[in-house]
Amino acid sequence: MVIGLKTRLDYEDYCAIPLNGKRYELIDGEVHVTPAPSPLHQRIVLRLARALSEHFGPPAEVFVSPVDVILTAHDVVQPDLVVLADPSQVSDRGIEGSPLLVIEVLSPTTTVYDRTAKAQRYAALGVPHYWIVDPPTRTLECFANHEAVYRPAGAFGPDDTLTHPGFPALRLGLAFLWR
Repeated sequence: MVIGLKTRLDYEDYCAIPLNGKRYELIDGEVHVTPAPSPLHQRIVLRLARALSEHFGPPAEVFVSPVDVILTAHDVVQPDLVVLADPSQVSDRGIEGSPLLVIEVLSPTTTVYDRTAKAQRYAALGVPHYWIVDPPTRTLECFANHEAVYRPAGAFGPDDTLTHPGFPALRLGLAFLWR
């Protein structure tokens, strides 16, 4: 019998990570760690969460990190914002399956990760909509999943009004995010 180290971690391994104030995620079985977000980052997350909660309303729900989104046994993420259309996806463990919308607010330590590995994995696992908020440039980019690849659905500057083909009733002036 050959005994070796596990090279692809799963949800059980993820749950065994000690709590130490850092945010851990599994992307295709590989552990990623990020430091706590800045106050500016959290301010943007909360402002956007309030606005999206007002727009989507029940039965949809908006969640802010930290909340585990269990996409597969080997993919457990903690996006900054998650919009669920189906409340039955909420379990005692977290959110099970692909949410309607995932939003990441970029930080200096997460920019490349959020734009590459995370985006690719979200698309491959069927997350329909992915938004990236970039605080330094005061922009919000929207992407829509098309055959497991994200395609641009809109890019908005600091004073623009966000509109989105996937959410035709949504009109969100973005200036409030940056105040």
